[in-house]
Formats: sequence, structure tokens, C-alpha cells
Amino acid sequence: MIDLATRARTFLDLHTAPEILVLANVWDVVSARVVAATDGVRALATASHGIAATFGYEDGENIPLDLHLDMVRRIADAVDLPVSMDMEAGYGDAGETARRAIGAGVVGGNLEDQMKPLDEAVAAVEAVLRAGRDAGIDFVLNARTDAFVRAPEGADRGELVAEAIRRGRAYLEAGAPVVFVPRLVDRDEIAEVVEGLGRGRLTLISVPGASLPAREMQELGVARVSTGPFTQRVALTALQDAAIEIGAGGTLPAGTRALN
Repeated sequence: MIDLATRARTFLDLHTAPEILVLANVWDVVSARVVAATDGVRALATASHGIAATFGYEDGENIPLDLHLDMVRRIADAVDLPVSMDMEAGYGDAGETARRAIGAGVVGGNLEDQMKPLDEAVAAVEAVLRAGRDAGIDFVLNARTDAFVRAPEGADRGELVAEAIRRGRAYLEAGAPVVFVPRLVDRDEIAEVVEGLGRGRLTLISVPGASLPAREMQELGVARVSTGPFTQRVALTALQDAAIEIGAGGTLPAGTRALN
């Protein structure tokens, strides 16, 4: 078993490698094992939305933290790869949640700023990084700014880009290695944020039908791309399509593989 400090260092190194780090988010043990066994996969990340949905909760810290952490622990125990946890906004105490996540076996995590006052958001980033140091690991914080997620309809795009850069720089200065800007999909806007934060500092989410291919994100200087809830939706789409087909008198897909 590789110790957490080594996993954390490996995970951090993956963010600074020339190749973009691609993370297909997982939500339970079987999805983690399937993704971990896929050629080229070097790390895993959980999706809070997917874990919450698995237990019948809406996303947004509605799933009890103990239940959330229990699933994350099961995932981390089931694989030999670095695992990052979506900690949402930290469940009211980002440092303590990070400490418990590390205890569950994770070496990185996402933390939403929810557009809180910047000093509060920076303090939360610092608390998470402190929890990592206290545990003796280089915790890989993917500091998320919700500048685009929480923007009102019709907001000025230039102002959103500027705010994402302003907040992202503050999180980098506080010690976060990378900054996550969900809903940033436009090529020119991505390039502008990369310029503002530096190459290898921005992470994105791949949105079906909207995002650039990962190889093009890499060319722009993006460090990492993940899939959030969308990998679970891919699986559920396949499930519903199969149910429709067999329910209509057909058969299950001939290419179905025994992955569990």
C-alpha cells in the first residue's frame, strides 16, 4: 500500500506534467474500480453530485457528511491510485472537513467559494492547506471559484473573467496549486484565464456538447479536466436506453462488458 504522502506527491506532480490530467469522476466503489482499471488512468476524483444522488440526496451538502465520507473512504480503500474528494463548500468548516477527508484516504479535494467575501474564501483555502500540512501531506487543493456558476443571467462576460482571475490569484497566493472555474467553456475566455493565472494552474469541467476536447484544453495550458456529474449521467443514460430497448421487446446491447 502506497502511503498518503507519496500518493499526494504523485497527484501534485500529475498537475504539473506536460500532459493534461483527465479525471473521470466516480461516485461509488464499482465506478471507481472500473475507471481505475482503465488504461491511462492515473488518479481518481469523486463527484459530490454523484455520491449524493446515489443515496437519494440533492447536491449542495444535503447528504450528511458522515455518509459522504463513508463512501469516499470505501472508494479510496478500493483502489491504489490517488483520490481527490469533492468537499463542496466544506460543510461549514473547511479545515475540519479536509482533515476528515485525509483520514478517509484522500490526498486532494475541491472547495467551492460560493462567491463568499474574498477574505473568507481565502481563509477557507488556508484552513484546508493547513490540514494537509498537519497530516504531513501536500494536499492538492483544487480551489473552485463560482464566478460563472453564480453569475446572474446576462452578466458581462469580461467582468466574470476578471473576477475569476482575481479570486483565482488570491487562492494561488494562499497556496492552492490549481484553481477550478466551472462553466468556463469558451476558448478565448479560457485562454484569458490561463494568461491571468499562469499555464498549468487552471482546471475545468468537461460539459457534454459545450466543452473543448481535452487535447485542445492542454494546448491552451489547462492543467486538468474532470467530468463532475456527467460520467454518472453517461452511465444512467446507457441504463435507461437499455431499459427502453428491452422493454420494447428488444435485447440488451451486444457489446455489454463484464466490468463487475
